[in-house]
Amino acid sequence: MVTWILWALILAMLAWMGFNYLRIRRAAKIVDNEEFEALIRTGQLIDLRDPAEFHRKHILGARNIPSSQLKTSLVALRKDKPVLLYENQRAQRVTNAALYLKKQGFSEIYILSYGLDSWKGKVKTN
Repeated sequence: MVTWILWALILAMLAWMGFNYLRIRRAAKIVDNEEFEALIRTGQLIDLRDPAEFHRKHILGARNIPSSQLKTSLVALRKDKPVLLYENQRAQRVTNAALYLKKQGFSEIYILSYGLDSWKGKVKTN
């Protein structure tokens, strides 16, 4: 009986992870360093981290819109230009932001795979 419960929990967890993966894939495209860097020239680069983290280190040219302020900062974003999102790692903040932007009508949303921690391009540090 316990074995069946464990298998049911494992299957439920896998199903939930698969559902979340498909949900984010429909909202945004996850790209590597090279593609992300190419998109910076034409897109809107948004750092979703807290201001203190942003000021310590961020990708050159990024704007800081903390994920907690995204809803109130939508007027600062254009729907006709790609939106490039990142944080330290590809975690919940960037996923929630991409899903929210998709619901608000943004069509081109890109997420930096593995976030700032894996970024190999230019950064600004303080």
